[in-house]
Amino acid sequence: MSKDLSDADSRDGLEDGSFALPDERKCPILDVAHVRNALARVAQDGTAQEQKTVRAAVEKRYPSLKESDKD
Repeated sequence: MSKDLSDADSRDGLEDGSFALPDERKCPILDVAHVRNALARVAQDGTAQEQKTVRAAVEKRYPSLKESDKD
């Protein structure tokens, strides 16, 4: 089960490395559920640079989710 990060108090306790966009503390990537959400949200609303940054952070933290490995 994913950790509920819907309020600021929950997010404040996380390290910057828990976010794909740490400067803005956006796109938490604590587990696969959060990774999927981060990728979906940045695809909808993120700039091209944010999309690249999030994808790189995901692939660094979860190498098995590399986009180039998908069929």
